[in-house]
Amino acid sequence: MVIETSRTAGIEIADDYCSRCGICVAVCPFEAISRDEEQNKIILDVEECRVCGLCVSACPLSAIDLVYYDVDSLIKKVQEEMSETGAKTLVLTCRGSNPVNYDIEEKLEEENLEKYVSLRLPCVGRVPPEFYLKNLASGVEKMLILQCEEDFCRFKKGSQIGINRLALLKDTVKELGYDPDNLIIKKDSLKAVYDTEKCVGCGKCVFICPYEAIVWKDISTPEIKTEDCMGCGACALVCPHQAIELRGYEFEPVSEIIKNCSRKTAKAKAEGKPAILLFVCQWSEFSALDDVQNGCLGDNITIIELPCAKGFDPVLVLEALSLGFDGVLAVVCPEEQCKLEEGTELAERNFSALKSVLKQYNLENRFDTFKVSPKYPGEFNAKLESFKQKISSIPKPEVKTT
Repeated sequence: MVIETSRTAGIEIADDYCSRCGICVAVCPFEAISRDEEQNKIILDVEECRVCGLCVSACPLSAIDLVYYDVDSLIKKVQEEMSETGAKTLVLTCRGSNPVNYDIEEKLEEENLEKYVSLRLPCVGRVPPEFYLKNLASGVEKMLILQCEEDFCRFKKGSQIGINRLALLKDTVKELGYDPDNLIIKKDSLKAVYDTEKCVGCGKCVFICPYEAIVWKDISTPEIKTEDCMGCGACALVCPHQAIELRGYEFEPVSEIIKNCSRKTAKAKAEGKPAILLFVCQWSEFSALDDVQNGCLGDNITIIELPCAKGFDPVLVLEALSLGFDGVLAVVCPEEQCKLEEGTELAERNFSALKSVLKQYNLENRFDTFKVSPKYPGEFNAKLESFKQKISSIPKPEVKTT
């Protein structure tokens, strides 16, 4: 995805096109848009904005511009992949409940799909009716929307807006001669998966869960209240025996990606490029996570997506450095932008503990963190470039063996 880095904000309101209808004010779940009655203007507070895109998809005059996921680019991408694969089915998935490393085919088992094109977005509730209608007109026969459950939605109202919008859209497509039953919503949420046989009853998961979704039991292993679990990954991180894991973010598969990518970076290192590993909260950056393939964002950059900064595992940093990565960078949301409770706060504690360990081995300069938001285009790339230069400028440390 090519991002226009000259823009100061990822979302803008074009005052000349705005009719002051106030629909954007009504749909914004974060109260980032307001109406100034004296000036007769719609005001966007960029600091409060979460770049969910609900206002963009709701604006009847296309007066709100979002630098990510514009309709024309998405449609072009779908049509290109449809042409290459011969598929006639489009599957839209929410980033929050469909990990990048998770095979969604088991969710589609009932549909008996042989071919389909998958499009993964931060929130499918942001997709405007125009997108569905243009794809139907271009030959897409069926669309499946794999969205988060309403209470799980990281953008508050996104899932509910998506449901309401699709219900209205079905009436429209029927009038146009399309089968409304070919627009299908499936709900799902990312939950902790518990293996009681591995549990030793230490209770760390009970203590760390910010949602009180894990209940201590005196004479048995703790119980996960699935309906309260928000899939943040905090419990999986502190479990000493990997008895709790998040689907798509399990320790062993992630470790294997790091190992595979470390081998792929050998050629780049020989050319003088630093091998960098990134741990990126999926809500802090959009474009890089869209471009990553099997963990690799190029010949010397590896990205591990996190469901939240709370899912950051310091052990994987130590493993990466031992495998030959020159630097590791953790990218997280600012505290006020965190979509899950205590996410950035718990991550900071892990960062601090990790830095103390790395200092003992003269490796503290090879790990860093920064906070970034997708509402500021180019910020991620600028800070990554700065980190690469920093790593390139320092000599390899002598690792202590005692």
